[in-house]
Amino acid sequence: MTPSHRALVVDDDPNVRDLLEHVLGTAGLEVSSAETGEEALVTAREVQPDIVTLDLSLPDMDGTEVCRRLREFSNAYVVMITGRDAEIDRLVGLEVGADDYMAKPFSPREVLARVSALLRRPRLEPQSAAPPSVTDAGGGLLMDTASHTASMGGEPLPLTQAEFDLLAALASQPGQVRDREAIVREVWQGDFIESDFLVDVHVANIRRKLRRAGTGTGVIRTVGGSAYVFDPA
Repeated sequence: MTPSHRALVVDDDPNVRDLLEHVLGTAGLEVSSAETGEEALVTAREVQPDIVTLDLSLPDMDGTEVCRRLREFSNAYVVMITGRDAEIDRLVGLEVGADDYMAKPFSPREVLARVSALLRRPRLEPQSAAPPSVTDAGGGLLMDTASHTASMGGEPLPLTQAEFDLLAALASQPGQVRDREAIVREVWQGDFIESDFLVDVHVANIRRKLRRAGTGTGVIRTVGGSAYVFDPA
């Protein structure tokens, strides 16, 4: 993490907000903050953050709605923060485009581990000077590694960056079984608490988008309940 990295902390709890600002600022990030969803969206347009920590419960709108609207104009990594214990809250957060989540209470060490891992991955740029690099992964799946976009059977797949990276990791080695730990190491470049849930939800999101493209979901098969394989056949 460097001063060139910008973070946006969104939380209406001043204690949590101060903690996150201190942890991320001490780590070298340029930190902005917001207390409401509307303020977060305005600030995100102004500062163009690389990463956003987003509380699920805000006074003016739900954090999932903020994430959904943020995704309309920003490719920032989003770490959803929730004080709720229900799995469905984390599931919805990831479905609308969050890259990761943390449950309160969390430690400064956990914050740094998750943020550092996300920022080690290349951030999607709006334009690239290099020519597109399109790979035919088989089964009608085309992946453009320059723009981080994909299509299936000619239909665009609206993947988040985490979803694209996960699909690209599986598609790069068709037929090879990859367990969750291997996927986490390659895509997130680290170990995460409840990483099983994180991988499973992103795979479910990819499958849903494949189904909407009219191709079904068989291109990613589950093996033994704990691993996945890309099978274009």
